[in-house]
Amino acid sequence: MNFLRGFSFAGQGIWSAVATQRNMKVHLLAAALVVAGGLIEQVTATDWACLALAIGLVLTAETLNTVVETLTDLCTEQYHPLAKAAKDMAAGAVLLASASAVGVAAAVFLPRLLGSGHG
Repeated sequence: MNFLRGFSFAGQGIWSAVATQRNMKVHLLAAALVVAGGLIEQVTATDWACLALAIGLVLTAETLNTVVETLTDLCTEQYHPLAKAAKDMAAGAVLLASASAVGVAAAVFLPRLLGSGHG
């Protein structure tokens, strides 16, 4: 029972991030567009695996960024350079994940869009 309750709590956490974070909504929209593009272009299983990993990485990074921001705000309401550094680094992690995901999407979709084959 406790094992299943853990899934419930995890789902609540994901829903909280989606409901409260604008950037999470943006990432989910981008993920939906990538999935639609993959369906339209009938990408290979390997391409799907790469796209799924990239999407998962971005969504995980955004969720962890939200965790860092929330915990930082819980710990201090005043400006502190370490709090700023933590928030900036967490945001930077999202940027790195997103840039990697764009690279994956480019590798999967650009050859198809430019008519130079299927990967």
